[in-house]
Amino acid sequence: MTSGLRLAAVSGVGVAFFAWPFFAGTPAEAPALALAIGSMLALALVEIGTRRLDSRGLALLAALAAIDAGLRLAVVIGIGGFSPFFFLVLCAGFVFGPSYGFLCGSFAMVVSALATGGLGPWVPYQMFAAGWVGVAAGLAGRWRTPVFGWRNALLLCLAGAVTGLAFGALTDVQTWVGAYRGAGDLGWEPGQATLTSLLHFGRFYLVTSLVYDSFRSAGNVLMVLLLAAPVVAALERLRARFTFELMPA
Repeated sequence: MTSGLRLAAVSGVGVAFFAWPFFAGTPAEAPALALAIGSMLALALVEIGTRRLDSRGLALLAALAAIDAGLRLAVVIGIGGFSPFFFLVLCAGFVFGPSYGFLCGSFAMVVSALATGGLGPWVPYQMFAAGWVGVAAGLAGRWRTPVFGWRNALLLCLAGAVTGLAFGALTDVQTWVGAYRGAGDLGWEPGQATLTSLLHFGRFYLVTSLVYDSFRSAGNVLMVLLLAAPVVAALERLRARFTFELMPA
């Protein structure tokens, strides 16, 4: 099985979490956190077993997760949904590829949740959504040039802008099901038709979250423009020194 297929298999678990309320009529009752962490660890172990990830790659992964946890603790007051958390996930995925980007985003989310005491039913959704931020950056990184110029900046800005909105929309599914049950044309109901659920969620997102998430999207773009060139260059140098193989999807 290729790295891309392994990543797709793990992502399928996350897709089931998000799709369940729209198609099954009831929210998932499985031990979501255990499944999410188990999926992340399974992907990491397979990447290690296939020699696509070595001890230095794991050490960098841990360092990025620790830095992100610190950023979430330090930046208590933000503007809308903006958080510097996503910047390193974007840069890591852009340089090391989709699989590493997924591991970076999901692992960093778990570590930051533990550090902030924010463990709850929302964490599995955040893990997969943050992991997919890294995947999107990794896919964008396939068209990057060796020197970080306007093309690389544009690709990373595009990934940051899209995922800034997508992260909010995905994680809103858990909030919508948990807190907006029976809320009229915006709410969710058990057994609701799929099309009705999609329409209600679309209204819910537009009314409650689009403006909030736009700050995250714009913040990602701003951080890429201001800081990505030196950070990506540093990660590229680390990648050149590492012996582990880039993990393409």
